Amino acid sequence: MTPEEPLSRFALIKAVLGPIMRLMFRPRVEGAENIPGTGPVILAGNHLTFIDSMIVPLCCDRQVCFIGKDEYVTGKGVKGRLMAWFFTGVGMIPVNRDGGRGGVAALMTGRQMLEEGKAFSIYPEGTRSPDGRLYRGRTGIARLTLMTGAPVVPFAVIGTDKIQPGGAGVPRPGKVTIRFGEPMEFSRYEGMDRDRYVLRAVTDSVMAEVMRLSGQEYVDMYATKAKAA
Repeated sequence: MTPEEPLSRFALIKAVLGPIMRLMFRPRVEGAENIPGTGPVILAGNHLTFIDSMIVPLCCDRQVCFIGKDEYVTGKGVKGRLMAWFFTGVGMIPVNRDGGRGGVAALMTGRQMLEEGKAFSIYPEGTRSPDGRLYRGRTGIARLTLMTGAPVVPFAVIGTDKIQPGGAGVPRPGKVTIRFGEPMEFSRYEGMDRDRYVLRAVTDSVMAEVMRLSGQEYVDMYATKAKAA
């Protein structure tokens, strides 16, 4: 695959699905000018339902890379090949996140993308919200910005849980808002990416801004723990 091919495929997917998406979801994009046009940047936001990972990349002017389950690109038959073509085309990087090494693999993949000057999207909660509230962020977002120096642009997706409740099935027509905040930089913590107190402070700062943008109620516990309860 040549360096131009993923971008060309992204442009094709956006050209084909963009009008359909605008018709079905009437997306309102606010603050898109806060995303730098070039250079590494981390987009960090809330995660309400599966379709978030389709809508956010298609609403950005530049291609956005993000981590996804490898099962999305390993399906069999025509459906499996179409899913693989679509998800890798919009910027998904398949990673096996099962087991103890899954988080490390995702972190290192994100770091590589940022060091290549790309835009990388991450959901600090680590999983979809089980009830529409905003949960405590994992510190991987802090590690990425401190290791690479990339700014963080917080974002909020609003309304996707109404068009695809439960995170499964065909999305229904509805209105979606995607709100990007101003870039956040943490250069004052350079070299402190192993300090757990710094990592928590940086992560909480990002999540506070996501909460402000989304208007969600904040829960100071991990979403995975809430789901297991």
